Amino acid sequence: MPRLLPSAAEVREAAVRLRGVAVRTSLRRSAALSELAGGDVFLKLESEQLTGSFKVRGAYNALSQLTPEQRARGVVASSAGNHGLGVAESAKRLGIAATIFVPSNAPLVKKQGIAQRDARVIDDASDYDDAMVRARKFAEETDATFLHPCLGVLLLAGQGTVASEVLDELPSLQTMLVCVGGGGLLGGVGAFLLSDAPHVRVVGVQSERTDAMARAIEAGHVVEIENLPTLADGLAGQIDDDALTIGQATLDSIVTVSEDEIASAIAWLWLAEGIRAEGSGAVCVAALRSGRLSHLTPPVVAIVSGSNIDEQRLRSILNAAG
Repeated sequence: MPRLLPSAAEVREAAVRLRGVAVRTSLRRSAALSELAGGDVFLKLESEQLTGSFKVRGAYNALSQLTPEQRARGVVASSAGNHGLGVAESAKRLGIAATIFVPSNAPLVKKQGIAQRDARVIDDASDYDDAMVRARKFAEETDATFLHPCLGVLLLAGQGTVASEVLDELPSLQTMLVCVGGGGLLGGVGAFLLSDAPHVRVVGVQSERTDAMARAIEAGHVVEIENLPTLADGLAGQIDDDALTIGQATLDSIVTVSEDEIASAIAWLWLAEGIRAEGSGAVCVAALRSGRLSHLTPPVVAIVSGSNIDEQRLRSILNAAG
C-alpha cells in the first residue's frame, strides 16, 4: 500500500521550497473567542495566503518536483476552486501548462482567479466529483500529470507547513481545529503534529452538508453522501478509502456545523475581526461559536483556510446578519 502521510522531515523540506512563494500567514489571538472558550484561541489566517487559501502550499511543493518531461506534458487538476487556484499559480511560476476542471457552480471569484493565472478552466461539470472524473479522463488522454486535490505525500507535505508555522510561533499549542473535506489539509497538519507534537488534539470540522468524513469515521467505512448546495463548497464531495485512512490516523474527533452557523461565522469574522472568510474557512470558528466544542484544552488554534467568497454572496450574508 502506498504511503499516505508525509514525514515531519518532508514537511520541513516543503517549507524550504515554499520560501518566497507561499506567505507565512498570521497567527492572531481572538479576544472574543478566547473569552468564549475560557482560554487562548488563535486564528491561523490562511485567508491571507497568496491565492486566498492554503492550497498553493501543497500544489507548489508537488509541481516543483516534476521532471522536465512531466512539466512539458502539463498538469491537470479537479477542484472546487481553491486547489485549482493553487495549481494555476504554481504552474505559472514554474512554466507549466495547466488545465483545471471545476463544477459549473464554483464561485466566480475562484474561476476568474484561475483564468487570470493563465490556466485553462473547464467548468461544465455537474459537481465536484464529476469534475474529478473528467479531469482524470483528460489527464489519461493527454498524458498530463493529474494532481489530486487531497492526496499525495508531496501535496500533503506542503499543506503540513501550516502546522509547522503554528508550532514555530506557539509551541504550547494543545488543540488544533481543522476544516475537513477530502483530507488534504488534515493529512498534512495531522501528520506533522503526530510526529512533532503528539499531545496536540486534532479536531476536524465539516458542514452538515459536506460530512463525508464524519459519517465514514462513525461507520468505519466510506459512506456516500448526497450532493447538496453548501456555503462550504471547498469541503464538498465524496471521500475514498485513502482519505478515510488519513482521517482515522490523524483525527481525535470531528464535528459538523449547520449552514446557518457557517453564515453566522462568516458575518462575525468580517464584522468583529475584519477577516474575509469563505464558508470552508469559517467552519472552525462556527464550531467554536456553536458551543458544541466543550472542554477544549487551550491554547487552541482554528485554521481559517480561505477567503475566496464571491462579493455578492458575502454582501447577502452580511445583510441577513443585520
